[in-house]
Amino acid sequence: MKKKVAIFGSTGSIGVQTLEVIRQQNEHFEAEVLTAYENVDLLIRQAQEFRPNVVVIGNENFYQKTFDALDPLDIKVYAGLAALEQVTAMDSIDLIMMAIVGFDALRPLLSALKNKKPVALANKESIVAAGELITKVALENRTPVIPVDSEPSAIFQCLTGEFNNPVEKIILTASGGPFAGKEEEHLYQVSPEEALKHPVWNMGGKTSIDSAGLMNKGLEAIEIKWLFDLKPEQIEILIHPQAIVHSMVYFSDGSVKAQLATTDMRIPIQYALSYPERYANNLERLDLSRIGTLSFEKPDMKKFRNLALAFDALKKGGNQPCILNAANELGVQAFLRKQIGFMQIPEVVEHCMENLPFIQSPVLEDYFNTDALCRVRAAEYIKKHCVKQ
Repeated sequence: MKKKVAIFGSTGSIGVQTLEVIRQQNEHFEAEVLTAYENVDLLIRQAQEFRPNVVVIGNENFYQKTFDALDPLDIKVYAGLAALEQVTAMDSIDLIMMAIVGFDALRPLLSALKNKKPVALANKESIVAAGELITKVALENRTPVIPVDSEPSAIFQCLTGEFNNPVEKIILTASGGPFAGKEEEHLYQVSPEEALKHPVWNMGGKTSIDSAGLMNKGLEAIEIKWLFDLKPEQIEILIHPQAIVHSMVYFSDGSVKAQLATTDMRIPIQYALSYPERYANNLERLDLSRIGTLSFEKPDMKKFRNLALAFDALKKGGNQPCILNAANELGVQAFLRKQIGFMQIPEVVEHCMENLPFIQSPVLEDYFNTDALCRVRAAEYIKKHCVKQ
């Protein structure tokens, strides 16, 4: 029996690569549901090729165009954000690839878990913002969450089979992005185009900017705290420019397990789809003799202020990670629009973290209220204080 996969965010970077895996592994997987917010042309082309049972277009303005293109193929078409939650109840879905970018993934993710649908999680923002709630819902419904990002996936793979063996610490590796080795002064002048040029990974726009400022690694630190029940002091970041060792786990007996692979997101995507099995593929194999040297160093937390702020939020808990995430999304958006400088992104984040109300034990509506309030406050701060450098 083929595993039927629902891809939430099929037109984004992870969604497109998930469909590549399904195309290559069509004897094992098929696309049951495809969703996108407004990239309607690509969504239609994907649906025409993969013939899913259901397509959801989030922006209702594009419903008619999507319906007209896909109705002759007997593909059901729905529109609106509420439809994303509703389709998680479909009995035919075996696994949901949650590849929606940003906080908008939270409601459909919670709905998937409540409907007991295993989730391959490629969206880190939702679990960063509301990790305590997500893990609670997942445990209550006995629904697995399988990480997709290369580093959390590496940790998941290292821990598979270890059961209750005590973990001393986790090493999250970071390539360092396009500005590794650059002086701090240089970062005040960089353009969005420069920040988007990641030296080893091909990622979407927001993720690339997060990676350039190491916020991506800070978000992952918060993510793995919830995924693997870790304390902040058990999480360490190391810069690893070769991006071959994706993460390491230190056990209490002194042993260290690491997961290595080429920089190809289709590897962790396929593992998330096929877990606990591994299927053969024709992707590039790792050749350590060609790489030669693997190097590691500690990150500069002063230069990459985002990373320090993320660990502050991790330690404080409550709704602080939600504030961090929302403020960062607004800061990245403003930088990509060339409204602020690269080094002003952490200014926006720090301002919001210091000035928004702290809630120690937030409930669901607290997360949405915090997110909304933070976006207003961040936009006000950008308009008033952040002059383009």
